[in-house]
Amino acid sequence: MPNKQERETILFVDDERSYLAYTRGVFENRGLNVLTAASALEALKIVEEQNVAVVISDNEMPGMRGIELLSKIKEVSPHTVKIMMTGSADLSTTLAAINSGEVFRFVLKPWKKADMLRAVKDGIRRYRVLQSLKREDEFILFSLAQTIELKDASTKGHCDRVATLANKIAERLGVSEEIKQEIRYGSWLHDCGKIGVPEAILNAERGLTDEEFQVVMKHPEWGCEVVRKANLSKTVQNIVLYHHERYDGRGYPQKLDGDRIPIEAQIVATADICDALTMDRPYRRGFTRDETIRTMNEMKGNHLAPRLVEVLLEVLAEEAEVQG
Repeated sequence: MPNKQERETILFVDDERSYLAYTRGVFENRGLNVLTAASALEALKIVEEQNVAVVISDNEMPGMRGIELLSKIKEVSPHTVKIMMTGSADLSTTLAAINSGEVFRFVLKPWKKADMLRAVKDGIRRYRVLQSLKREDEFILFSLAQTIELKDASTKGHCDRVATLANKIAERLGVSEEIKQEIRYGSWLHDCGKIGVPEAILNAERGLTDEEFQVVMKHPEWGCEVVRKANLSKTVQNIVLYHHERYDGRGYPQKLDGDRIPIEAQIVATADICDALTMDRPYRRGFTRDETIRTMNEMKGNHLAPRLVEVLLEVLAEEAEVQG
């Protein structure tokens, strides 16, 4: 087991509190941070707020069944390993969940101490493998973003600047570290669908024709398909798919409006537009800082959520103060 500074967190979810108390005793002094939750909603809140290596959930619970909880956790925290506690009557459901990738292992209830210890040990090992792959993936994802930028020389460094700015906005909004990491990945990859857009269109030194713009408008869907097939999280998929939606519902590809646009996509869109305004393009020069601030203010309530623009401007003001 890791030392105290590196302890992984495991979360047990069961509406029977006697099981939760017993579980704490079983895993006491085993080098793990043990959390418990008496409901699916309580568990989901914990996973949204901190890194959890393994979730072990009962299936039959009031309100939200365990299988639904684990499916939601897969979206929120894709690297959290999921173990199902199940009765024999639920065994076919659990096996189907394992086959679909929703569940890593199952333990029959009432469970034996040795079976649970073995399942959690396997889960921790799986989590460590996923973490090591994720660290390598960061290099791969960033390299992919740089490759995409080669198609349009004027956008060099754009994706990384968007990631930095988006995370500063997310920080001020109190977003969890896990989601901020996903926002960084989504920022790097938000334009990955442009790999399918001809360079003659991307680098056109004129306004695009209607037909050409229709091609450009396909890149969020093309990009989402790429990140979906790469098994990246729902958060990353949302950023790639929805970063051209507008707060007033006049964006693309689905014309979502207001809070129907996932917040992670709204954050990245705000950072994306801000950075894009400052870049020199074949058809216009980059905006000055004052021009950028004025334009971002004009986008409140139409292109962008007013609150996010306000947070962005706070970030820019703080940067300007640091720079003197």
